[in-house]
Amino acid sequence: MSEEFISLDCAVPIWDRFHLARPLVIIGTVDLDGAVDLAPKHMAGPVSWENLFGFVCSERHATYRNAVRTGEFTVSYPTPDQVVTTSLTAAPRSADDSKPSLRAVATEPAKVVGGALISGARIHLECELERTVEDLGPNSLVIGRIVAAAVAEAAVRFLDREDWHTITEAPILVYLPPNRYATIDESRSFPFPAGWSR
Repeated sequence: MSEEFISLDCAVPIWDRFHLARPLVIIGTVDLDGAVDLAPKHMAGPVSWENLFGFVCSERHATYRNAVRTGEFTVSYPTPDQVVTTSLTAAPRSADDSKPSLRAVATEPAKVVGGALISGARIHLECELERTVEDLGPNSLVIGRIVAAAVAEAAVRFLDREDWHTITEAPILVYLPPNRYATIDESRSFPFPAGWSR
C-alpha cells in the first residue's frame, strides 16, 4: 500500500516541515578581541572526498566574520552526553557582544590553528579557510582545508574491529531540525551491489 504524500510550498523554506538527521558540530573561531567564540552548526560536514570541511553560516554571525578574517576555524564533534555543552554554545551574545555561557564550556587549545576545541568531543578538526560560497539566500558556505585531525580512540575505525562495535562504543550525536536530537548507537552494513565503488 502506497503512503499518501503531502505537497510542500517551495516558495518558502521546507526544511522545518520534516525531520532529517544532520551532524551536530561546534565551530570554534577567534573574536577580534582574542576571545574564543564557539557556535553549533548542523549544516556541516565533508564537502569532498579530499580533506575539505564546510559549514553553512549567516554572514551576520561572528562565526562567519571570524573565520573569514582569521582564515581558520576549528570543528568539534560533541558526544551524546555533551548536549548541554552544545546548547551553551548556542546562547546569544550579551549587550557587550560577549558570550558569558562559554565560561561553562570546557575547551582545550587547538594545536595548529588559532582557537579552541571542545574537551571530550569525539572528533577534533582544525581547518584553514579554503574559500567561501556566497549568496545562498541569507547564508554562505565556509569551506576549510583540514590541517590537523584527532579522533577519540573509541571512535577510530580499526581493521580488527567491526564497525557496529565502534558505533556502539562511541555513539554519534545527530541533530534533527528544527528542535530535536538523537543518539546513534547501532548500525547495520549497507547492501552495496557487487562492483560498487565511490
